[in-house]
Amino acid sequence: MTRAAYPGNGATYREAGVDIEAGDALVEAIKPLARATSRSGVMGGLGGFGALFDLRAAGFADPVLVSTTDGVGTKLKIAIDHGLHDTVGIDLVAMCVNDLVVQGAEPLFFLDYFATGSLDVAAASRVIAGIAEGCSRSGCALVGGETAEMPGMYHGGDYDLAGFAVGAAERGSLLPRDVTPGDVVLGLASSGVHSNGFSLVRRVATQAGVPLDAPAPFDEAMSLAEALMVPTRLYVLPVLALHRAGLLRAAAHITGGGLPGNLPRALPPGTLARLDAARWDVPPVFRWLAQAGGIAADEMLRVFNCGVGMTLIVAAADEAAARAILEAEGERVFTIGTVEAGDGAPHAEISTPAGWPA
Repeated sequence: MTRAAYPGNGATYREAGVDIEAGDALVEAIKPLARATSRSGVMGGLGGFGALFDLRAAGFADPVLVSTTDGVGTKLKIAIDHGLHDTVGIDLVAMCVNDLVVQGAEPLFFLDYFATGSLDVAAASRVIAGIAEGCSRSGCALVGGETAEMPGMYHGGDYDLAGFAVGAAERGSLLPRDVTPGDVVLGLASSGVHSNGFSLVRRVATQAGVPLDAPAPFDEAMSLAEALMVPTRLYVLPVLALHRAGLLRAAAHITGGGLPGNLPRALPPGTLARLDAARWDVPPVFRWLAQAGGIAADEMLRVFNCGVGMTLIVAAADEAAARAILEAEGERVFTIGTVEAGDGAPHAEISTPAGWPA
């Protein structure tokens, strides 16, 4: 081709909708956030093609790696529509690291994927600041990530998030282990809806005629959007404290599928968990959802955490000691049931009082 074939005034990447300079500005803005999450084992910083981590420097002798990935789901729609970007990053981290810790693993490092139609550096920085906060509160390092500006795939400033967490456990400390009939099931209180079921939440709000920017029907001190955006609770530190004390036999993070879909994953064959919904406090948001949406108790339990964001299984003799450790870590603890002998696949049987959860 001759030089004349490229006059220099044709198409550019920016005209196609991708701003390389904005991406570079975001990287510079988040470098201090990532540095603030550094922990033992991290090698180097942001900017390389891959992140390095030294397990020996982190204190492990014979580690097994545990990895998880997750997103925030349609909770992001509320964040985007109402400019509430500050806590979805916490949600992203929590959805990943809470899954790590139930297997006895300590979260080590985290990476994020942020995809958008048109990069808003200020909004993206707020999201990633939340990711960094979630990492700091979980003891893991934010070691990298990817920002993708994809006009045509996403509309305007819409964005999506994915997270990737890696943790480690010493080979002999993996969970679950030694779960037997007679063990006690403890529940740790959730902070609200967390990050599951938001397609149904948004549908209920629309059908009930409650605008998301109106006062929440169950808490007029904040808008419905603000009440729904309370971030997923991070359970890493209290669960690790219980595990390191040698008292934890199994745990389950209560996400999509609720108690009946998640607790059985921590049970061995030939057992079941018998739970009583009257034994824990149901936050007002769930009572409102059930009433406004006409949602049956079984459906509530299958879709939402209904007030229990994490379940822990301990020996009956260790219940008081376990409760003391968890409460010292700031958790609200409920004794919600027991493990029993059962036939066939592990499952959860949950009794609900008449009219529950109203």
